[in-house]
Amino acid sequence: MKPEILQICPMSPRIEAAFDAAYVVHRYWDAPDRAGLLAAHGPAIRGVATDGHYGIAPEIMAALPALEIVASYGVGYDAIDIAACKARGVHVSNTPDVLNDAVAEMAIGLMHALVRRIPQADAFVREGKWLDGTFGLTGELTGAHVGILGLGRIGKEIARRLQVSKMRVSYHGRHEQAFEPYVYYPDLVAMARDVDWLVAIAPGNAATRGIVSREVLTALGPRGNFVNVGRGSLVDEPAMVELLVSGGLGGAGLDVFADEPRVPEALLGLPNVVLSPHQGSATEKTRTAMGDLVVQNLAAHFAGDPLLTPVV
Repeated sequence: MKPEILQICPMSPRIEAAFDAAYVVHRYWDAPDRAGLLAAHGPAIRGVATDGHYGIAPEIMAALPALEIVASYGVGYDAIDIAACKARGVHVSNTPDVLNDAVAEMAIGLMHALVRRIPQADAFVREGKWLDGTFGLTGELTGAHVGILGLGRIGKEIARRLQVSKMRVSYHGRHEQAFEPYVYYPDLVAMARDVDWLVAIAPGNAATRGIVSREVLTALGPRGNFVNVGRGSLVDEPAMVELLVSGGLGGAGLDVFADEPRVPEALLGLPNVVLSPHQGSATEKTRTAMGDLVVQNLAAHFAGDPLLTPVV
């Protein structure tokens, strides 16, 4: 008999077809009676397929006594209670590495769009304003100093690309990493004070919540720019909005927000902000690779083989 799995959220037709071929699939998001689904099928469900946003709620996990694996689509797993999974012996997998390049490209794209005012330049041409005069001068990345918050897999990809852009690179993290060619700052406020750009690509968890505080943003200052391609929870969003409005912070390129898809209304009209709807890994190539990893991790587990990309 096919193993039974619970699919928490919709995924691509390619992934869902693979699930249907290998498992009895219970689609939680599509169930008219979710509590009834869990009551009727929960005891037989051995696997969960989810993503980094939805994770698995405690009440869902409690309803699955036979749960063996949670396969998550995405690199972040802050919406999964890892400690609870460990305590129950539930394996967890994610989809790292395959999205490094796409997210790094998004970070660089936000930086270019912000410093060269690309959205505004596009509107300037489309609205016929070029006929009346030139657009004006902008900044550039060359020669600027960037600080990266979170020098993990994606952070390193961002750093390499920024070196090619002739930027000076520093970083802050829990500890200094040997053999990396970048200056380490043990103090985030000190780094923010010294750099022109702060790029956040740290995971979202209790330890990093609000790490980009008002103090950090104030240290970055009216000539500094903040880019977030990590998690919205990393930043004190109300403080960031206030400083962007007042001019206490120079600009921001944001792909993630504290309460997605709801974006603070004050950001929508600001000329010093570039906004993106959490598109960091949203390329056809990357999302296909991510989906394949979810399918492969589930298949490996039910075949009795090691997970390809285990978290626990």
